[in-house]
Amino acid sequence: MSPLIVTILIALIAWFWSNNMRAREKALALSAKACQTTGLQLLDQTVALSRIGVGREANGRLSLQRVYNFEFTRDGQHRRQGKVAMQGLTVKAIHLDHPDGPIIMQPDQLT
Repeated sequence: MSPLIVTILIALIAWFWSNNMRAREKALALSAKACQTTGLQLLDQTVALSRIGVGREANGRLSLQRVYNFEFTRDGQHRRQGKVAMQGLTVKAIHLDHPDGPIIMQPDQLT
């Protein structure tokens, strides 16, 4: 392999890693905010990437689509699931599997 191809490959891997870390940090911050807003407790203070793919934004541009899972509790005993759907670095929706019924929040509800 030529040095140019190796350099480009390393640069792409570094960009992909950095982009994923920024998306993960944003998903974690907004999942914590969603839990706080609804009176729930985010467990383990983490989100886990469950799905990644490629999709088109509204303007037709290609971007990475990610879904992060997290767990929360209302009473401290029962773990419930939540998801953060992202397109690029933009959070599209947060879904909470609340015991009283599912809650779907848009990012503008958390500001």
